[in-house]
Amino acid sequence: MTVTRGLEGVVATTSSISSIIDDTLAYVGYDIDDLAVNASFEEVIYLLWHRKLPSAVQLAELKKQLAENAALPQEVIEHFKLFPIQEVHPMAALRTAVSLLGIYDDEADLMDADSNYKKAIRLQAKMPAIVATFARIRKGLEPIAPKKDLSFAANFLYMLTGNEPEPIAEEAINKALVLHADHELNASTFTARVCVATLSDVYSGVTAAIGALKGPLHGGANEAVMKMLKEIGTLENVEPYVRGKLEKKEKIMGFGHRVYRKGDPRAKHLRDMSKKLTELTGEPHWYDMSIKIESIVTGEKNLPPNVDFYSASVYHSLGIDHDLMTPIFAVSRVSGWLAHILEQYENNRLIRPRADYTGPGMQKYVAIEQRG
Repeated sequence: MTVTRGLEGVVATTSSISSIIDDTLAYVGYDIDDLAVNASFEEVIYLLWHRKLPSAVQLAELKKQLAENAALPQEVIEHFKLFPIQEVHPMAALRTAVSLLGIYDDEADLMDADSNYKKAIRLQAKMPAIVATFARIRKGLEPIAPKKDLSFAANFLYMLTGNEPEPIAEEAINKALVLHADHELNASTFTARVCVATLSDVYSGVTAAIGALKGPLHGGANEAVMKMLKEIGTLENVEPYVRGKLEKKEKIMGFGHRVYRKGDPRAKHLRDMSKKLTELTGEPHWYDMSIKIESIVTGEKNLPPNVDFYSASVYHSLGIDHDLMTPIFAVSRVSGWLAHILEQYENNRLIRPRADYTGPGMQKYVAIEQRG
């Protein structure tokens, strides 16, 4: 057997959802640059799930279904109030809440295609409410019910803040959601497919995916980037801080990628949005610092920034708590997880790789009184 650590370069399945070819990311054949500029997140959800862009009628129906299913069950809200609310990380709360939703869904264990699609709608619709509700309860605030006349992106910000967002804030969140929606067989998506390949239910698959996304090597990089920016503090401190890290061979979060070699194609869209938002909020130093960090790291190590690097200053400029950055990633990526879960069910085979054993050879059992 040939062993590949981390399964790097191993092709594990076929998929018609997204592709990364020559450093170009595409959803169902649509270049991410095209979608980031032109598409709503709702259109991207439909594209990933149906492998085509929706008509006006189809898009209106999807928006209606998402709006009708956006509110959380009161039981889940009450569970949040039982958490050690100031201590639990939002990703742990999100993971637990998704699992709870499965308990309160009468169709959770129905495995026909129609039931699974309905569960996908319910999960996609409720993810923003989970994040926003947790964020408000831990601040001692009451949850805010979603509005049916707002876009997916605007509704999230409304439930989080209580105010309907300005157009640029809605644009920023929509763009971030589009850019994070799917990314081929990343760690969390692969985890979801492994889980449901056993014919476990949709809620289990998404809960497993959230567990994988919670790890700092996958979803936590943008939170770590903002922490780094706060530590640096000023533009003048960038050079000594970054060069000090490089000399000590310490990892600088938000740079490099397992798949991309010439650079993450999503990063430039959030770089542009970071520039706009930091200027608008009167804090351009976050963008200026980021540009300088990029210049040093890319120049010294030939590591371009990934999507997480500039998303940090975008979310910060929108007034979003730093530890909510990864949960917002999940609000988007669940669209891809669900697309892959539904695809796995369509042509399922249990995912069961082998391991190259490196322990001792065959041994014989020795009675305990004879052991040294």
